[in-house]
This record gives sequence, structure tokens and C-alpha cells, in this order.
Amino acid sequence: MASHSDTLVVFFGETAGANGGKLGSDEREIILLVWQIVDLREKKVGKLQRCLVKPDTLELTDQCKEETGLTLDELCKAEPLDRVLQQFQQAVSSELKSLGRSSYTLCIDGPLLIRQAFHPEASKKNVVLPDCFFSFVDLRKEFHKCCPNAGPVKDLTVASMLQYVCAPPADTEQVVGVREVKGMVLLTLHLLSDTYNHKFTGLETVKYKFLSGACSKTEPVDSETVIRARGLPWQSSDQDIARFFKGLNIAKGGVALCLNAQGRRNGEALVRFINPEHRDLAMERHKHHMGNRYIEVYKATGEEFLKIAGGTSNEVAQFLSKENQVIIRMRGLPFTATPEDVLGFLGPECPVTDGSEGLLFVKYPDGRPTGDAFVLFACEEYTQNALKKHKQILGKRYIELFRSTAAEVQQVLNRYMSTPLISTLPPPPPPMLPVPVVATPTLPDLQQQPGLCEAEGAALQSLPSRTSWSSWGEHTIDIKPHGVPHGAQPAGSPLGRCLHSDEVTRPRLHGGSEVP
Repeated sequence: MASHSDTLVVFFGETAGANGGKLGSDEREIILLVWQIVDLREKKVGKLQRCLVKPDTLELTDQCKEETGLTLDELCKAEPLDRVLQQFQQAVSSELKSLGRSSYTLCIDGPLLIRQAFHPEASKKNVVLPDCFFSFVDLRKEFHKCCPNAGPVKDLTVASMLQYVCAPPADTEQVVGVREVKGMVLLTLHLLSDTYNHKFTGLETVKYKFLSGACSKTEPVDSETVIRARGLPWQSSDQDIARFFKGLNIAKGGVALCLNAQGRRNGEALVRFINPEHRDLAMERHKHHMGNRYIEVYKATGEEFLKIAGGTSNEVAQFLSKENQVIIRMRGLPFTATPEDVLGFLGPECPVTDGSEGLLFVKYPDGRPTGDAFVLFACEEYTQNALKKHKQILGKRYIELFRSTAAEVQQVLNRYMSTPLISTLPPPPPPMLPVPVVATPTLPDLQQQPGLCEAEGAALQSLPSRTSWSSWGEHTIDIKPHGVPHGAQPAGSPLGRCLHSDEVTRPRLHGGSEVP
């Protein structure tokens, strides 16, 4: 709890773009930090510190120039964010030592500076933030505990809070940042006074890492906590998506990658946050960038999340019960592949967690293999070694490997387990009368040739007379139930070729599988 800290560091920052209530919404970099220590025991304050930050992109919006009065010449002389953070830590530590204090907690006006500015920027720049940026005191929420009738927390400002408690106005200082920090310090001292005798016990936290896990279909999911992200690179893992929303707390197992009808990722994911506040902050990241792609963020429902991520399989729950594991999906495995074959393919440089217990083969309801499997690895090093085997050969087939998620495991299992068995398909239509084959057929002639059939828009010409559903194996899932009027070709008709439509996804008949 924050009450264990000896001091608060009242903290303020500005970016090169939108600030105030829209801070962080435009992905602009931090350019200004101001802070001042408040001794909670002695109710005294330290020296006010102000520091400029040099952004990677030297560009200020007109609004920023007007509000801050800063110029590009000033910023060019400043240090980058990582060095400024080092200076911040050194300055605070030195002052704490002189005061005889041992710990501190950041105190900010609302969550935006930490959650929407610092964490996203640090994540993009691979800057390691100090521990103090993973827990902080929200001055607005602390004030609301003392003065619940002052209005909704989101509508409070430093000026309105000072006015409500009849505190003397903050210093008339016009320098941006200095003015705000002096007002926050004045309000903090007022809450510490005998009038309120407030204890700063509320601590807002930022999760250090996203935790994967399984989700039951019976678990209640609040629709006010779920969003849909669109435009994701198909290789994105749940950790990549959590990194995009860095600073906001995602529920355990709260990232569900969406798959299309063929079981491939479609560039969308459903994300469940711990509360509506974090969901609302996530909505502000609409059209923010993941690499060079912008991601669209929309509201979604709890029902949509459960449809994708929810499951009932005890086998999946047991497989996913191991904590802190990285999941890899393998696709295109030979149907005869055994756990020993897979472990041998992966090799000693990427050991699977608990050996064969860390493998989950995906099967149809009748027990036939689908060619998919999921693998657990204990660390990133093993995962990277495994991913290097992408498209290497096992048996006579090349194997695809890519990062996966707990929700994808559940979704793939749900999809295959709900696939009707071949025996449940309606009986084939009566045989068509054979039509003589001409030497140079036209398209209408092709449509009447023996053995012609359609599979989702792909014309399959002159199939062997013994062609059966079972010979298609896993690929029957891509064929519509009434799409193959089989039995039309006469015995002994020659093997033909396939006529494909560019508008359809065609089943793969040979080794390997298509890239999603």
C-alpha cells in the first residue's frame, strides 16, 4: 500500500501533442517532466524539479506550442527519455537520503500520464521503466475519498479540487508544469492537514506482464470490459497485443485471437480488461500503431469474447494449467505423427515442458488427427529455437510453427470438435448420366464432363472412380456438405486437373499447409 511509503513524488508531464484529458491519445512523445517531493511524516516539501525531454521526432503540434511555450531549439538541447529517467531516479534518491526517508510513491493527477503516455512510449522504445512507474497514487481518487460530493472523478481538475476545499489558489506561476505541480502539492498538503487527516492508502498498479490462461464458457464476462482490435499482423501473439495495450491491465487469459472458417487468423482479437475504466482507456488507442500498421479498436461484448475464448474441455484446461508457458502452434503434421516424432523434430535445443505432457494434438470427434498440435515452452529462448524450425520437414511434410495463445488453443479445439463427422453427411445424390468427352472442350462442355464436382467454387475435374471422402482427410472441413455430387464419373475415367476460382480458398491436397 502507498501508506508504507515515507514520501510522495508529485509528478507531472506533457507530450508533443495533445495534453490534458487527451494526453497520450495521439501517440506523441513525452517532452516535459516536473516533480516535487512531499514528506508525508513532516508534511514538508522538497525542491521543485523541471526537466525537458528530447523526442525522437522533433515536431510539436500548434496546440502544444501554444500551451507549453516550448520550442524545438530547447528540446534539441535536452536528453532522450531513458537518460532523463536516470536523472529523475538519481535526483529523487539523493533528496530522499538527505531527508532520511527510504521509499516513495508517484502521485499524479489522473491515470493518463502513466498508463497512456509513459508505458506505451517506453514499450515502443524498449525503455525499461523504474519500478515506481508500476504503482502510483491517483490524486483525484484520493481527493474523492475525502470529498465524495465534489463530482465524478473523471470531471475533477486540480483547480476545481482546490476550490472545493476552499484552499488558497495555487501560485500564479505561468510556466507549464510548474504551475500544475504547485497546485497538486498544495492540494496534497491540504488533504494531510488536520481538517481531513487523509491517509494515502489507495494504490493504482500496472501489471508487469500479461498472464495467459483458459476461460470457461460459464464464466461471467462484463461487456463493459471487452474491446475488438482489428488490423493485427497475422503473426501477432497475445503478448504482442498486450504490449500494444501496455499500461492497461488485461484480465488473465483476456486476449482471444479470432480465426476464420479455415482456422487461420483473420487479423482480429477480442481483449478483456480488468474493469470498464481500463476498457475506456483502451478505446483511446484507436488507430494507434503496431509497427507500421494502425490498429482499430471498437467496443465488443462479453458474449463475443466467450464465443471465441470460452471452452469446456478438461483436456485443454489441464494443458493450459501450467503457469508462465509460451504456446507454439504446429500445423501440417503428418497424420501418423507421434509425440516422439514431434519431440524429435523440435530437438534438445528447445525442450518441451514436461515432455509429451506439454503436447496437445488436435483431433476430430472420432479421434482422427487434424495435423495441428500445440506445444508448451518454459522460456523465450526455447520458443525462439522452435520458431527457427518453421517450414522444416517432418516425414514428407513441411511444418509451420508460430506463436499461439490459450484462447486460440480453445478456439481451434472448439472448431474441430464441432465439425460433423463424415458419416453424418446426407447421402450423395443419384449418379448423373455419363456424357461423352470432346477433344477440345469449351467451358460449358467442362461443366458436363464426367467426374466434375465443385468444392466451394473450385471445380475438380475427372476424379478417380474410387475417390472417397476419407481420401480428403482434414480437407473435407473446407468442402460444403452438398458441394460434391460424387459418383458422376464412369469407371476408368482418366485423372484430371483442378479448375480454381481466384475468389475461393481451396483445400491443400499435398504436404504442408498454407500460411495464414
